[in-house]
Amino acid sequence: MAVLKKIFANGVDEAEFFRQVERRSGETDKKVTAVVSEIIENVRGNGDSAVKAYTEKFDGKLPEYYEVPRDVINDAMTEADPEFVDALLNAVENISDFHNRQKSQSFVNPKENGVILGQRVRGLERVGLYVPGGTAAYPSSVLMNAIPAKIAGVKEIIMVTPPLRDGTPNKDILVAAAVCGVDRVFMSGGAQAIAALAYGTEEIPKVDKIVGPGNIYVATAKKLLYGVVDIDMIAGPSEILVMADNKANPKYIAADLMSQAEHDKLASAILVTTSESVADSTIAEIERQMKDLLRKEIIEASLSDYGAIIICDTKEQACDIANRLAPEHLEVLFENPMEYLGRLDNAGSVFLGQYAPEPLGDYYAGPNHVLPTSGTARFFSPLGVNSFEKRSSFIYYTEEALSEAKDDIVLIAEKEGLTAHANAVKVRF
Repeated sequence: MAVLKKIFANGVDEAEFFRQVERRSGETDKKVTAVVSEIIENVRGNGDSAVKAYTEKFDGKLPEYYEVPRDVINDAMTEADPEFVDALLNAVENISDFHNRQKSQSFVNPKENGVILGQRVRGLERVGLYVPGGTAAYPSSVLMNAIPAKIAGVKEIIMVTPPLRDGTPNKDILVAAAVCGVDRVFMSGGAQAIAALAYGTEEIPKVDKIVGPGNIYVATAKKLLYGVVDIDMIAGPSEILVMADNKANPKYIAADLMSQAEHDKLASAILVTTSESVADSTIAEIERQMKDLLRKEIIEASLSDYGAIIICDTKEQACDIANRLAPEHLEVLFENPMEYLGRLDNAGSVFLGQYAPEPLGDYYAGPNHVLPTSGTARFFSPLGVNSFEKRSSFIYYTEEALSEAKDDIVLIAEKEGLTAHANAVKVRF
């Protein structure tokens, strides 16, 4: 049975552990990069025939259809468990309500001298949504990626998802696609699907941005194709940091740490607490609760390699540690947790209090669950409506207004040695 290591914060021991956590993302696997590069070039040159050949090679057999017919999607909705559909619809309502508040506004700023400045905001033309299939099928990811895209005004969402071993689509994924308005669904997965979205094939349309989680081959393909197409982010292994004082319930802490540890052996689950008693009780709770969990071996490996309990002297010190790690998920199980929100600058999403466990954010509350990982919450933000928007500025000047500005513009241009820039202004006078 894995036991979380206890570390007493002294500025040295916890720093060594943080370095261990940061190393887990590791260097890019050169073998994976080589394989993915070959797949990308093959798809770029041979289109759908290459995509279908890889589907047969990696997924076992070609599906009955490449693009999922609309009546198959409708049938999935009709045949689905009504309680599951209702749960998704309730989640859609919450996610939509939250993301509707993120919409950016275009603006026009007319000035007294006749100058008109402004910004035009609109949605991307077409977005590709990658959805894993098989055992790692997450309908919630469809909602979290498609809903903000729709709210941003994206005109078309193209979903790609690998077929199951029998060549059929995952029904739960189709239901999620239906409830949030995905336009077209193609049965393709892996790096080949990412390449098809980036370059376009005879059947799969070229997109402007690719979003959605995937394995190392999918992540590597997104990374290599960034620039050909926009992507959401380069995601690392999942992580959670729980901050707890002596009033926190160890039963809740243990459950919340394991909720992230079950994702992946590389996932990181860390407790930072001011109470050694809570630390010891949490370890006992983990051992008790883990016995009944399906992904017990993954949890054990994750907690053993990348989990820890850090015991510190004050809540302020705990906040400093949280900001240093910049975790994907940050739970604050302090008494009066709202008091600390203003101190916590680096986190993907913050969960406040005993009754806001991390899965609430994964599935239901409304904020997006596509979050920066591996410390990148220091400078990246969660996926949202603005992730699917593009902005253009516009400028209108009258002759008189340009005349007033021309000497300054010419001076700056000539300082930079760009005499043609200066000439483009001078020639008008």
